[in-house]
Amino acid sequence: MTTAYLPPLSLSSEHISAVELRHQLTLFADAQKVQFSNHASITDLVHDRSDYIDQLLNRLWAFYGFNQQQNLTLVAVGGYGRGELHPLSDIDILILSREAISDEIGAKISEFITLLWDLRLEVGHSVRTIEECIDIGQNDLTVATNLQESRHLCGCDETFHQLKMHIHSEAFWPSEDFYQAKLIEQKERHARYHDTTYNLEPDIKSSPGGLRDIHTLSWVARRHFGATSLFEMSRFGFLTDAEYRELVECQDFLWRVRFALHIELRRYDNRLTFGHQAQVAEHLGFEGEGNRGVEKMMKEFYRTLRRIAELNKMLLKLFDEAIINKGEVPEAEILDDDFQRRDNLIEARKPALFQARPETILDMFLHVANDSTIDGVSPPTLRQLRTARRRLNRFLCDIPEARDKFIALTRHPNALTKAFSLMHRLGVLAAYLPQWSQIVGQMQFDLFHVYTVDEHSVRLLKNIHRFSDPDNREKHPICCEVYPRIIKKELLILAAIFHDIGKGRGGDHSEIGAVEAYDFCIGHGLSKPEAKLVSWLVRHHLLMSVTAQRRDIYDPDVITEFAKQVREEEYLEYLVCLTVADICATNPELWNSWKRTLISELFHSTQRALRRGLENPPDIRDRIRHNQQMASALVRSEGFSPREIELLWQRFKADYFLRHTHKQIAWHTEKLLRQPIEKPMVLMSKKPSRGGTELFIYSKDLPSLFATVVAELDRRNFSVHDAQIMTSKDGYALDTFMVLDHHGKPIDESRHHAVIKHITHVLESEKQTKIKVRRTPRQLMHFNVRTRVDFLPTKTGKRTLMEFVALDSPGLLATIGATFAELAIHLHAAKITTIGERAENLFIITSEQGTRLNEEQQTALSAKLVENVHQLANPS
Repeated sequence: MTTAYLPPLSLSSEHISAVELRHQLTLFADAQKVQFSNHASITDLVHDRSDYIDQLLNRLWAFYGFNQQQNLTLVAVGGYGRGELHPLSDIDILILSREAISDEIGAKISEFITLLWDLRLEVGHSVRTIEECIDIGQNDLTVATNLQESRHLCGCDETFHQLKMHIHSEAFWPSEDFYQAKLIEQKERHARYHDTTYNLEPDIKSSPGGLRDIHTLSWVARRHFGATSLFEMSRFGFLTDAEYRELVECQDFLWRVRFALHIELRRYDNRLTFGHQAQVAEHLGFEGEGNRGVEKMMKEFYRTLRRIAELNKMLLKLFDEAIINKGEVPEAEILDDDFQRRDNLIEARKPALFQARPETILDMFLHVANDSTIDGVSPPTLRQLRTARRRLNRFLCDIPEARDKFIALTRHPNALTKAFSLMHRLGVLAAYLPQWSQIVGQMQFDLFHVYTVDEHSVRLLKNIHRFSDPDNREKHPICCEVYPRIIKKELLILAAIFHDIGKGRGGDHSEIGAVEAYDFCIGHGLSKPEAKLVSWLVRHHLLMSVTAQRRDIYDPDVITEFAKQVREEEYLEYLVCLTVADICATNPELWNSWKRTLISELFHSTQRALRRGLENPPDIRDRIRHNQQMASALVRSEGFSPREIELLWQRFKADYFLRHTHKQIAWHTEKLLRQPIEKPMVLMSKKPSRGGTELFIYSKDLPSLFATVVAELDRRNFSVHDAQIMTSKDGYALDTFMVLDHHGKPIDESRHHAVIKHITHVLESEKQTKIKVRRTPRQLMHFNVRTRVDFLPTKTGKRTLMEFVALDSPGLLATIGATFAELAIHLHAAKITTIGERAENLFIITSEQGTRLNEEQQTALSAKLVENVHQLANPS
């Protein structure tokens, strides 16, 4: 391909038209966009842009008369020095001189740079003498790296030659020091991205496995071996031809993604944000219904990052041997006929072991499980593994000997700490299990799942192992008690591997995974009861979290229904471990004491129901009496008489004593006995309660009370996590809210007084607080969640259960509350669940007459909710 060339500039002209040059640059950019959409070679496009800027700078350099300056030269550095420019890439240049520059030349240089800025080019420049370059470069790794990639553009050849002589001398940056510094730089960069390639909005350049990881290999190879390209690295023997082709293929894909991103942006950025993923996917030809195009592109993107990260680690280990150890190889310790360890790395003793006997790949990981000091695989063995992986003509699970070894790994007490994650990272799980190969890099276009499906599943396995550590008992009390007594832990591990394996294939992933898990277990020699348990866990792995977070677990019918599905206490123990590990592996921010309390209450209630027998429902009166007795003792210890307590409690319905703990009842009772009954009262817990701050409202009941309170909280950027809405026999509200700040943390105690003051004021005024319209957060703007209202069937009772799903936008809960007030709907309880960008809430409601909503009322409420939420999202 040939580029569109700049027409010659008139050197006799006294003025240059910046407008005309900008027009030419725009035409060139537009031409490149067309070429890109026509699938032109990305390498040509990137190099063509560099060549085009070369021409422009050469002609401007001549126009300003710099060619007459004997010691002045123009140098391209950084990415531009490599001849690589994307549409918004920085154009880094160095104006180099052998001696100090005169004021006259300095003024001309200033005009030259100003013109480049006027052309709206992102120019990074420096004006230095050779001595200044060397002095700064010796103390600044970034400058040293940029100088190493310097490329002569125009001007004095001798000046540039002198610079290169200094840069390439061992005194400038000894290769060992440079390598160590680059290694530290990469580790620090990876740490900024949480050491994972799986970020929701990854940086194409800087994320682990991104373009910078390829650059790091090039920089080290250039410094130590003098290799100026990936191709030259392969000639030095540190990169095989296959690895060279793989790196080039990966680089080309990331270049295409970056080029497409820069076409969409106005300002330089390399983050593949939610707002641009759909457009980039479209540019690259990834298609599908809904978000399938984005998910396909991101799957390819994450797989590319993983391939680069694997090659980067392997090659840096080879560099380590060559640069740090000077090629000396430490003594090997023989482990068995097939393997040995050298320092902390395991290696195969035969060069074609994995190709001759692929099942020995599993033996290597059994050694890793047996020896906690083995940190990884040696470069030659990793290279052999990569070759064997590509040449496998069947999946490892189809080899009978490999099946026995895999099951042995699931039964190994230490396999979860390192072996399984290493198997995943080195592509062995994907080579073993065909279904696993389909979820590698599989992402979901939402804010809830912060990892790809495969990464999430590996993290789930690590979480299961943490239940065996007593130090985690405070964070996971039930699981740390239950997990050690589970005899067949391998069944839990297999359920963890298969729980999400059906994602990305259409249909219910739990059903797909359950069938495949059963077949896998039978094929690997497990008994039918064992296979049945694993399959059940996969099918119902969401059951416990959904029930705890989105159902009324204080309702005995809910507990009975859940217990009927679980059936056995053994199943319950497996399920609670899988559930907690799953929640923690989905999003690090999800697990808190609130969810721990919900899961704990559901677990213990179900355990009691199973032990008592489902034919013997619990006596609710016993629980009420127990709570009253415990609470009464606490209140009496504060000096109040049984008669005072009894008179107050006579105003409360039985449901109040059922749905609150004895400590909550005592707290409310003591405060209410200290103030006039007719006045509103607002309480906030000083200590965090169940992951948030507990807010208790006592006030004369009003239809708009819920809407007023949540609107007031929303005005302060607080979120409601849960709500218990109750009224006394004499018409007073007894409402409890679990509230978090905008960071998802309990509200700082220093803010309690102001919150109490403001809410008390609006309660006393009996005026509904207006909903404050706030801008939807940037990340939420790119998601389309259809507002949905479902009325759940109930067998008994006078109340209606309404499930509500919508985009979790500011003011949503207040809008729902205002709608209830508008239609005279009475709210009795609310379960507020936020799943990424989705609000999935459960409301327990009745009509104004205290009865279930009929079909007409349900239809009217549903329509009004959808209308009001739409207006919230689209204010006029």
